Amino acid sequence: MENQQHEVNVPAQNRFSVLNCIDLSSPDTQTSVSLLKKACLDCGFFYVVNHGISQEFMAEVFAQSKKLFELPAKEKMKVLRNEKNRGYTPELDELLDPENQVHGDYKEGYYIGIEVPEDDPEAEKPFYGPNVWPSSDLLPGWRETMEKFHQQALEVARVVARIIALALDLEADFFDKPEMLEQPIAIMRLLRYGGQVSDPAKGLYGAGAHSDYGFITLLATDDVYGLQICNDKDAQPRVWEYVAPMQGAFIVNLGDMLERWSNCIFKSTLHRVLGNGQERYSIAYFADPSHDCLVECLPTCKSGENPPKFPPIKCSTYMSQRYKETHADLSIYDQKEHS
Repeated sequence: MENQQHEVNVPAQNRFSVLNCIDLSSPDTQTSVSLLKKACLDCGFFYVVNHGISQEFMAEVFAQSKKLFELPAKEKMKVLRNEKNRGYTPELDELLDPENQVHGDYKEGYYIGIEVPEDDPEAEKPFYGPNVWPSSDLLPGWRETMEKFHQQALEVARVVARIIALALDLEADFFDKPEMLEQPIAIMRLLRYGGQVSDPAKGLYGAGAHSDYGFITLLATDDVYGLQICNDKDAQPRVWEYVAPMQGAFIVNLGDMLERWSNCIFKSTLHRVLGNGQERYSIAYFADPSHDCLVECLPTCKSGENPPKFPPIKCSTYMSQRYKETHADLSIYDQKEHS
């Protein structure tokens, strides 16, 4: 098994989670639905393989991501994220677990969303607008590579969403509607964790414990371990297990929005990243419905005994609240520049 090779470097006391693996090329839909349903009821994380994105192209995306993060700090700050969350996020910019973290996350990031020209009325919406791109003189072909990957990952997310719909006893195309994944808020984030060693006892993390905000996340990683999940967030002490990297696979997890949509039948899972002294790269693809999608209890997830637990909320309202809670105010970067 590919995932066995990564355990060699891991201290014996560290536990690994055993996740279901769903083959997206399989004609056996029933098995895929049953594996996914079990994963969503159990830990909210699973692998997908044979998703249609070639290993060669995936390697190219990682190589281009590395080129960006290797640029001098001055160049990266020229593409600092804007108020629409597009562009570069410096180390410590994001604080995911304020109760336990002394500083922000020891990671750099780069946000890329759906490209919407500035003069398009849609660009007025919170998560739409033009992307922030590094100069093509500095990184030729970079934009084209990232746009192609963004498109391909969205197709993978739509396939996964169809299996999720079936697992929730909905029509397979339930999430394909225009107000959902046909016109999504789809945000891709390139991530680089430096060589720091995390120390939970001192409040130092690559990424603090959190559950994702949205619908589903597809995560592609290199072969350096670091991602951990906690199946029971209410347990004291919490038990953390590593998720082994698997070459060519996406690690998929459910976000809080899907937990809310499914009336807590499917759950989002707490996860974090611990640095182990090695540089680590990953790419997170957050697939969320359109701005105007009303997230309210799904018809198959409520009953007399299990009434809706949450009021309906518009997707963009919900997402905007969550981003604001976890990211630094952009004005701090102006102050640094002038101090």
